[in-house]
Amino acid sequence: MSLLTFAQWVQSKDWATAIRGSWYVYPTILSLHMCAIALFGAMIITTDLRLLGVVMRKRPVADVVDQLRIPKRIGFLLVATCGLLLASSKAEEYYYNVLFWTKMSLLALVAVHALVFRGSVYSRAAEFDRAARVPGRAKLAACLSLLLWISIACAGRGIGYIEPPLDKLHASLIKPAADASAPAGRVERKVALE
Repeated sequence: MSLLTFAQWVQSKDWATAIRGSWYVYPTILSLHMCAIALFGAMIITTDLRLLGVVMRKRPVADVVDQLRIPKRIGFLLVATCGLLLASSKAEEYYYNVLFWTKMSLLALVAVHALVFRGSVYSRAAEFDRAARVPGRAKLAACLSLLLWISIACAGRGIGYIEPPLDKLHASLIKPAADASAPAGRVERKVALE
């Protein structure tokens, strides 16, 4: 099964079609995704800027890292769940979107970042408080984290501005009404696979 075939299969599921075709569900999930990104992003930025010594210098590094660990995990879970629902409802469209694939690649790099720096930086925050200053490895981890997450946010924001190749899509999202007597601005939805 090719990736395109898998994308078409996923988006043809009843729940994905229902999300895509709803006037309320898709925008609600998208709004939750954006709000969760804002909160999650703020926690990531706070942690990274503390490791860099830019903010909260009087607070121990361990306090900032440890107190935000669980909220960041919950935030990431919410962001990822909403993102999966959104992506699966338009899987075929996103298959053709270069910024979607850029975002997915960057998320894979975030996973590598977590594997590389978790044990040597994020689990050792208490040691940084006893040292005279935060080590260069922790600052490198913070800089890379900021770069990756900001790039993810930029790529994610750009996804909506890439028009899919409508001639290749099996499930159109919105199509202008064919009826000339229809009121201006009226659209008809076509969500079934051809």
